[in-house]
Amino acid sequence: MRTLGFETTTGEVITGQDLTGRVALVTGASAGLGVETERTLAGAGATVYLLARDRGRLDAALDTLRAENLPGKLESALLDLADLDQVRAAAAGLLRTCPKIDILINNAGVMACPLGRTVQGFEMQLGTNHVGHFLLTCLLLPALKAAGSPQRAARVVNLSSAGHSFAAMDFEDPNYRQRPYDKWQSYGQSKTANVLFSLALDARVAANHVRAFAVHPGAISTELGRHLDREDMERIAAAFPGGKMAFKSVPQGAATSVWAATASELEGKGGLYLEDCQIAQPAADGVIGGVHPWALDEEAAERLWQLSQEWVGQEFAA
Repeated sequence: MRTLGFETTTGEVITGQDLTGRVALVTGASAGLGVETERTLAGAGATVYLLARDRGRLDAALDTLRAENLPGKLESALLDLADLDQVRAAAAGLLRTCPKIDILINNAGVMACPLGRTVQGFEMQLGTNHVGHFLLTCLLLPALKAAGSPQRAARVVNLSSAGHSFAAMDFEDPNYRQRPYDKWQSYGQSKTANVLFSLALDARVAANHVRAFAVHPGAISTELGRHLDREDMERIAAAFPGGKMAFKSVPQGAATSVWAATASELEGKGGLYLEDCQIAQPAADGVIGGVHPWALDEEAAERLWQLSQEWVGQEFAA
């Protein structure tokens, strides 16, 4: 049994795995963890679709990866998670191209940004991090179900964060229509939503051989932190022992996503929150890491599922 942890890299996770013939989709594909995740999966032979909203940056990432002569095929498609009409168009195109999808990694996200609204009017962090991914995933379920089997389930990996500790879901005013906006509270709510979505999704589709996981990648210096100032960094650091953040490299940060998507140890499991290539333990007071109880609340997960269906105007059967 291999020993994995904080310092584990994508290379260590994928060693010995052959993903030839498998299809993986990665959102937030043009930078940071997305590119490393794609590199790792294509390096093991998978056909990987890069999904992002900026065509120029998407093409640049595609060119970079293709220049590495990886064994797997690399393709791309435009996806703007802040516009549900565009999500529907992207999903329709992907279903035409990919009748079977083995792995969907919902990697894209925004963090601690100023108050903004998606095209359909959702608060930007909740709308991008959760609502857009909810719709995309549910629309792609036919291809995920087609790929899953009793021997090997298809997998959905939702990138959450230890930031879910900042806030539970506020079902009374999730989109900040009345309450004052707090960028960290909003971020925490969206990351809690990622975990609750994973629970509700897994409960619905496990019988169809599709399993869902939520992942905390760790603290990594990427473009996700572009809205953070010095005060923000000091606030985050204060939560760590000695007031010093423990950063991961990008290959270390992407490792848990790759583990969630490919590890044989997770076959037959789902609805779990993962960190450091391990199944996370319940969070303890004064300790960094773990999963908080409000993110594993089955009633809250079901409530969010129903509300998310209302938001996107569509019901999804198991």
